[in-house]
Amino acid sequence: MTENQDYIYQSIVLQIRMGFFSMEEISESILEEVEDNGFEEEISEEWINSAIETEFQKLRTESDEWEISTATNRLRKAFDELCQLKIIALHHAGYTTSNGESEVVEVETQLREKGILSDGYCFYHGQDLARAIDPEQHTLFIAFQKINNKDDEVTIGVGKRVVQILEKHGFKVKWDGTANTKIEIPDFYWQKIYNERDEDLLDYSRLIDLMIK
Repeated sequence: MTENQDYIYQSIVLQIRMGFFSMEEISESILEEVEDNGFEEEISEEWINSAIETEFQKLRTESDEWEISTATNRLRKAFDELCQLKIIALHHAGYTTSNGESEVVEVETQLREKGILSDGYCFYHGQDLARAIDPEQHTLFIAFQKINNKDDEVTIGVGKRVVQILEKHGFKVKWDGTANTKIEIPDFYWQKIYNERDEDLLDYSRLIDLMIK
């Protein structure tokens, strides 16, 4: 495998192990990545689809050994509960902290159109998720804040509520209790495989429904 093929292969592995996208969606994304990097002469669509199939089958075999109560499932339940407490809790919110903050504003806008104000927000983004999947790290960072807030005590209050719910769902967290430090979940083993029958955790309408009820 060439250096460029290895680079693309690692991108394939990461997207599959994130578990949010179908094989078709990943194929389209990887084809775009290959074109953006000018690797078309070296990496064919056939090679991409073969790599996707191989890695998806590998993950499917692994998933047969997973416990029902994976860390990923517990995180979903924790985030659902946070939404019910009027805290916007987003999965895979873009790729960076800035992306995540933009996604939060989008959700808040939709909530306000329905006459609802959030009491804060939290999220992890694509880079955070990559760290959780990385076998040498297995750590998930959670950002938190309240929209249009500059009061550290308010921010810390949001952080405390997020920590409380995460601990309720069995997570041991690390956080120094300050407004400027993300909440850390060490030893977090991300286990998710895409299934079109599963709830779409990236569907904002699902999240908004939880916050309205």
